[in-house]
Amino acid sequence: MQIQCRETPVNIATGGVQLDKSLPPVVLLHGAGMDRTVWSQQTRYLAHHGFAPMAVDLPGHGESAGPLIPAIAEMADWVAEFLETIDVGPVRLVGHSMGSLISLEVAARYPRLTERIVLMGAAAAMPVHPDLLGAAERNEILAPQLMTSWAHGNRAHVAGNPTPGLWMRSGCQALLERAADGVIYNDLAACNAYDAGDVAGRIECPVTVIVGSEDKMTPPKATSQLVAGFSEVDLQHLDGIGHMMMIEAPDQIRVLLLQALL
Repeated sequence: MQIQCRETPVNIATGGVQLDKSLPPVVLLHGAGMDRTVWSQQTRYLAHHGFAPMAVDLPGHGESAGPLIPAIAEMADWVAEFLETIDVGPVRLVGHSMGSLISLEVAARYPRLTERIVLMGAAAAMPVHPDLLGAAERNEILAPQLMTSWAHGNRAHVAGNPTPGLWMRSGCQALLERAADGVIYNDLAACNAYDAGDVAGRIECPVTVIVGSEDKMTPPKATSQLVAGFSEVDLQHLDGIGHMMMIEAPDQIRVLLLQALL
């Protein structure tokens, strides 16, 4: 479905059901260069387990109109405005990678809008390799290739897609290749420039962090530096899983999400 925010259409996925604003709202934010479809294994599940999920295409991504937003803090401001627009009260925010940084900023800057947050593939800083940043700036196919290679755990490089006959890495690469020129670079540059600082210490709502043992993009060591800043956090580990955990381990993520969001 689509709604208007800042006078431009915003596309959201609600798990294949009509959005029921009487249920606890869950807003899911995707990572760099991606869109709402990365949450397809979770939105329907949440919609049939007592929640009102909304997986958002950020501006300029998927089927949402632009313009692109160049900085994480500005993306957080946009999300806050989106939350005010949908008018569903405090929400549960679920963010992956770049989406986790946005969730952090929303929770710190707009506490009245945020009931709890779940962070996946998260770190206090997300520096981007110069080769990847350069390829993204030139809109080269090398950028999606590098991202999909680094973003998946070892098993996902070979097999393991929950949908028989499909290869997880190629599906992720196809999604990234579908992004319009400049989208991947915009997002990676925003992540590269972001520094969380003391943001974790300013968050008052409950926090769950999910980390994959084979995450090369936000490795466990980097996640631990972020986790150390929270006064209280529920830390969940996934063995043998990489950065794209909601696709690599959809069953486990669904269970962890249900536990974290109740």
